[in-house]
Amino acid sequence: MENRIQIDVLEPEAYQAMFALEAYLSKSQINKTHKALIKIRASQINGCSFCIDMHTKEALRIGESPQRLFLLDAWRETSLFTAEERILLEVTEAVTLIHRDGLPEDLYRRALDTFGEHYLSQIIMTITTINAWNRIAVSTHKPITD
Repeated sequence: MENRIQIDVLEPEAYQAMFALEAYLSKSQINKTHKALIKIRASQINGCSFCIDMHTKEALRIGESPQRLFLLDAWRETSLFTAEERILLEVTEAVTLIHRDGLPEDLYRRALDTFGEHYLSQIIMTITTINAWNRIAVSTHKPITD
């Protein structure tokens, strides 16, 4: 893969603005497992190797099971995810692939009933933020570091 610009080096203020979103999310109510599932699933959809690598390592550190991480891409085909997590993953996919069908009304209602207004707002902000990070990393071929 060719070397490309690294925005974090060339435009550190842009990265600082992204980190402000991360600071907000770190203070939000969204739990670590939900945050990890969102970040990994969106990164899988977007093909972001940098973010998949980073967030699967983080998920393992917080106690997520390797089996669930291995099967995350096929979450619909397994019973390893709770009903709440399944809605979370469905919303993650809908928002990540927003150009297809938007966030369908029935899914929005199920998510709102399950999570409430504030938590759903935080879910959507988490999905939006990881999608922005994915687009930066994929477009610049952000190299994976150890």
